[in-house]
Amino acid sequence: MSLLSWIDERYPLTKVWNEHLAQYYAPKNFNFWYFFGSLAMLVLVNQILTGVWLAMSYKPDAGLAFGSIEYIMRDVNWGWLLRYMHSTGASAFFIVIYLHMFRGLIYGSYRQPRELLWIIGVIIYVLMMATAFMGYLLPWGQMSFWGAQVIVNLFSAVPYIGPDLGVWIRGDYVISDATLNRFFALHFLLPFLLAAVVFIHIVALHKVGSNNPDGIEIKKGPKGNRWSDTAPADGIPFHPYYSVKDIVGVVGFLILFALVIFFAPEMGGFFLEHPNFEPANPMKTPEHIAPVWYFTPFYAILRAVPSVAGSAFPGVVAMGASIAMFFLLPWLDRSPVKSIRYKGIIFKVWIGIFVVCFVVLGYLGVQPSTPGKTLLAQICTVLYFAFFLLMPIYSKMDKTKPVPERVTK
Repeated sequence: MSLLSWIDERYPLTKVWNEHLAQYYAPKNFNFWYFFGSLAMLVLVNQILTGVWLAMSYKPDAGLAFGSIEYIMRDVNWGWLLRYMHSTGASAFFIVIYLHMFRGLIYGSYRQPRELLWIIGVIIYVLMMATAFMGYLLPWGQMSFWGAQVIVNLFSAVPYIGPDLGVWIRGDYVISDATLNRFFALHFLLPFLLAAVVFIHIVALHKVGSNNPDGIEIKKGPKGNRWSDTAPADGIPFHPYYSVKDIVGVVGFLILFALVIFFAPEMGGFFLEHPNFEPANPMKTPEHIAPVWYFTPFYAILRAVPSVAGSAFPGVVAMGASIAMFFLLPWLDRSPVKSIRYKGIIFKVWIGIFVVCFVVLGYLGVQPSTPGKTLLAQICTVLYFAFFLLMPIYSKMDKTKPVPERVTK
């Protein structure tokens, strides 16, 4: 009896390999946009591994945290590399996920039968934001401290329960050692929960099958190809065809990743903010407080909504709603076709407006507030929500093209 047979009798190794790789048939017309799912898993592994190694030398103590970062950077063997891999990896994770989500938007990957797959993906995004927020405090620098102070204070704006909620999150009446300890514990735990939800996401994907640039369900099409008489005619085995293709994407990504790590790890203050190279000082407020760049579109939406009776609660509601909109997307799109290839000019204009507004809001979120910038943020906020809320109307009005019966190249 071979070793593989011995294992298969006790664990379905070959069955799992065939179902999820060798005999998982993916559409034959994947393009550049389909690199980002595998790249997201690569970055998640990088974040978990580098995070565990950094945790071995990090001190979750208000008096020692900043010094332990300096110790990692200066005295731990290759500590500077691990720290930069982790900090750059956090930004890379969001870049890859934003591009992955954009691919889903343009090709209709949220449409039937992938509604649950999309919702699980948005849950992953929310977990990423929570993990990043917890980790943002850990360097215990000026921007980390005051950025966390601002974000936690948003929860205090909730009517009735807000003040108690803020104390519960902080574990104290102010951002303190208790806050740092609990954020460190949660930041260490959440990536493993994130990995579990990613596994569920992949299982859901392989249940309904991958979408493709044409938005055609290959499982419903003709059967039979040179690999199997029962496989979709327009499908090819994920391994070795797409596993090899993904390696090309990984190599290209790692080249860019290494260039940032070795030549521009701070990325001009966007990846590592300049005030974070100063220890946290509760008695000295930075001239301008802003969250890290991947939160800034939502922070700009928060600032764009005027306070009511001195309360920022309406802005908090708008910020939460801007994320919640993604959960509703499968039921907002009423177009008879899925992919942007066959949608009309109205949808293409609206998705262009949405992307521009998202980028502009991201820029405004890192800038000091002025009347002109606030007005621009308000315009972009209105257009951001209009993209979602008007979708049931303009997606039905849009003039679509005929969808081919088989996938195209």
